[in-house]
Amino acid sequence: MHLQIGDRWIGRNHKPFVIAEMSGNHNQSLERALQIVEAAAKAGADALKLQTYTADTMTLDIHEGDFFIEDPNSLWKGNSLYSLYQEAYTPWEWHKPIFDRAAELGMLAFSTPFDETAVDFLESLNVPAYKIASFENTDIQLIRKVAATGKPLIISTGMASIAELDETVRAAREAGCKDLVLLKCTSTYPATPENTNIMTIPHLEQLFGCSVGISDHTMGVGVSVAAVALGAVVIEKHFTLRRSDGGVDSAFSLEPEELAALVTESERAWQSLGQITYGATEREKPSLKHRRSLYISKDLNKGDILTKDNIKAIRPGLGLPTKYLDELLGRAVSKDVTKGTPLTWEVI
Repeated sequence: MHLQIGDRWIGRNHKPFVIAEMSGNHNQSLERALQIVEAAAKAGADALKLQTYTADTMTLDIHEGDFFIEDPNSLWKGNSLYSLYQEAYTPWEWHKPIFDRAAELGMLAFSTPFDETAVDFLESLNVPAYKIASFENTDIQLIRKVAATGKPLIISTGMASIAELDETVRAAREAGCKDLVLLKCTSTYPATPENTNIMTIPHLEQLFGCSVGISDHTMGVGVSVAAVALGAVVIEKHFTLRRSDGGVDSAFSLEPEELAALVTESERAWQSLGQITYGATEREKPSLKHRRSLYISKDLNKGDILTKDNIKAIRPGLGLPTKYLDELLGRAVSKDVTKGTPLTWEVI
């Protein structure tokens, strides 16, 4: 299974496709947003991703009750949903300059739409792909709208049951989606490794017959790198210039040095997978001579008996394998031999 987004190929035979998610880390500054684009490109990300919504397309302008965040464990405690989205949203007029800067730097750019008007807007910018967020993965109408564009579709699977994912995948494919990627996602912010369950990745691939990846909200790069070993071909991470600058998603976002490490280490993980193999590889064959083998460790005359005092199992590996030691003890040498002679059947 493989697919193409822009000029990048995605699949098991290609290095992991790394997406830097800006989200609201621009802190309402276009200049900072463009700096984030530049830092992501410099770090080696394949794509920069935005989120396309307004506070009004996300929720109602109500600041109490169900619309107010009181969860003591939430990063956003004390905010209404409406005020949070007002702070986090990326102005729609910024999308084109952000996308243009990414293109100039050789990086793809696309977005997550949160309603149908966002899809229409992103289509006007000719984005190469779409992403559906975990909280919208059961919004069948939105998924059908996006799938109908015919462009590659990446869907985060956070919180979704198998039954819900089945409905989502069926809806996407029936509406015209041919290139689908499902991302294992844990919808906590930040997520902990213990709550990430990346063993689900190969199961997703098996269940739905599509490419898989990870949308990783844990700190650091270890979980994403490990996911590559389980078949992840796409890695999405939130990205900022510095967590200390603050912002709605900064607490669980990578900094530029970390993103560069993720790009490097995920590619190394992919390169290391190879295939099932035993024995010496072509490059290992020269190292075989450095195995241990049996050597004469003292000068001997013809007829002398081999003992543990005059045979040693040492490097290099040009003598008989050490497994023959017990069989050789007590036998006589057939000729004079000097210390450092590899033990072979010819001298017995």
